[in-house]
Amino acid sequence: MQHLTVTLVQSPLFWEDREKNLDMFTKKLQGLESTTDLVVLPEMFTTGFTMEPKGLAEPMEGKTMQWMRDQASAGGCVVAGSLIIQDKESFYNRFIWMQADGNYYSYDKKHLFSYAGENKNYTPGTSKTIIELNNWKIMPMICYDLRFPVWSRNRHTEGAGFDFDCLLYVANWPASRSHVWRILLMARAIENQCYVVGLNRLGQDGNDIDYSGDSAVIDPTGENISSLLPFEEKTDTVVMTRCSLDSFRDSFRPWVDWDNFQSD
Repeated sequence: MQHLTVTLVQSPLFWEDREKNLDMFTKKLQGLESTTDLVVLPEMFTTGFTMEPKGLAEPMEGKTMQWMRDQASAGGCVVAGSLIIQDKESFYNRFIWMQADGNYYSYDKKHLFSYAGENKNYTPGTSKTIIELNNWKIMPMICYDLRFPVWSRNRHTEGAGFDFDCLLYVANWPASRSHVWRILLMARAIENQCYVVGLNRLGQDGNDIDYSGDSAVIDPTGENISSLLPFEEKTDTVVMTRCSLDSFRDSFRPWVDWDNFQSD
């Protein structure tokens, strides 16, 4: 296929209230006006960015995972976002990519936000995840990962091509640093010659931190092709075109000169 249709759900969250958040997102997904390949929800979309995982974490076969299966099946699409998962004795900020057939992929946030104490309450991930959808290769990341370009970097290998075609970030990124968010999304797209999807929440959390959204779909030239506005509670469906990505990569080739790091 030559395109990938992505729906961004820019929304406030109910603080530490899974039931209200799931009910809200159920209504938003039922109200989608067009078909889509991928629905993107925020980081910790059932709770907000809380440092109290005890009592809020779920097992991998918990209620939210089943909810994601139901929504993906009903919509005939992928539903993705992160939530708090308990795995044995550890808590993770885990991104879930739920497919319509009930199968899923996951990614655990690598860079924990020590400024807020995330590193004291959660366990970091150790590996990347690259997922294929409609002949696109997508690499999910979570919020603070955006500040670390080496972790997000693309590669090109003769015979195999590019590691990924789209970076996908879900976030609870404060409005006070929205300028940084917007600039880094553009930078990741330009330096990796890929699309970048950044989905951020709205509203105020239980720590009185404000969020402006500023969600975007950035094309490989650094242009925002989403129509979402800051502080706007809205869903936006965007078509990313494969032919324009391939054409740009063929016509402008800095990837030929990319540094060949031996490790991250």
